[in-house]
Amino acid sequence: MKKIVLTLMSMILLSSSAFAFFKKTPETELVVMPMFSTETQDQNKVWAGTFQLAWNDLMDNVVKSPIEFTDGPSKLAEELNQQEFVKEMLSDSAYYAAHGFANKNLKKQIETALIEKFNETSDLLENIDWSGRNYLVYAMLKKDFEFLNSFDELKKDKFGKLNNKKVQYFGINEKSQEELRENVTVLFYNNPKDFAVELSTKQNDKVLLYRTDDNKSLETLYNDMIRKSQEHTESRRFGEKDKLKIPFISFKSLNQYPEIQGKTIKNADLTIDQAIQSIDFKMDNKGIKLKSEAALIMKMSMPVPVARKPAEFYFDDTFVMFLIEKDKPYFALRVADIAALNKKNN
Repeated sequence: MKKIVLTLMSMILLSSSAFAFFKKTPETELVVMPMFSTETQDQNKVWAGTFQLAWNDLMDNVVKSPIEFTDGPSKLAEELNQQEFVKEMLSDSAYYAAHGFANKNLKKQIETALIEKFNETSDLLENIDWSGRNYLVYAMLKKDFEFLNSFDELKKDKFGKLNNKKVQYFGINEKSQEELRENVTVLFYNNPKDFAVELSTKQNDKVLLYRTDDNKSLETLYNDMIRKSQEHTESRRFGEKDKLKIPFISFKSLNQYPEIQGKTIKNADLTIDQAIQSIDFKMDNKGIKLKSEAALIMKMSMPVPVARKPAEFYFDDTFVMFLIEKDKPYFALRVADIAALNKKNN
């Protein structure tokens, strides 16, 4: 069986929008998970490793111990302290992290580094107080990769049962060039509602798509997918009569973590004023673009240092996506209502 290699990810949503470039939405349509293992019954949910990377930096390089708060235990802090995702699960070229007093020198340092490393600008930095009264821990995750071959654009069609609006699809049909089938490896196909494929890219990243109605934690869904793939004994080749249909996805979102905002860290004289994570995600027939940022902005009181039958792989109902580079996903997304996600950019 082809070895599946993985890495992380990071983020989405709307909660309380403190930054002007994100519009506040009255409904929770896409929920950001702080942890890959977070349990929730929300339909559309996403996780990316950015916030965990920023937390790791705070824990390892600023406080230099597990984070505890003066007013008692915090379940979220205790979970983040486990560091279930670390920078070693990404290539060095995929992320950037920095921390220090929030002054103009640090702002310039971060802006210069983002241009040099990613040719990117930040969506968060302009909204931070750079007077030097605060302490900042910052991280960015940047991924931009193309599929091995660009898929065909397919006609618009409905997605699932939660929204009647037709959405744009891409994939493979009977008219597609044979070379497109090289993009796809079948992980398993149990029935029309339970299957998974891997999409190859020109870079090291792999895109895993899992069709399921199960609504467990993203980590459990990932483990279920891997287990089913390991149990699969039929051909993994995407056959000449197989078909593939995947929706275009595009959204921007911002999330704050109120559970830890306003909390003072023991033995550090730091109070978390804002804990923020943003995501800018796009997937089309050519590839995927992902930019995610996280920032912990803290107030200080003191300075701190077998042959298979042809199958239709139609992702036109609830499915889960995982993006991978090394040993663990760096991004995960469950989609139940595609129109609710995509309408943010319409």
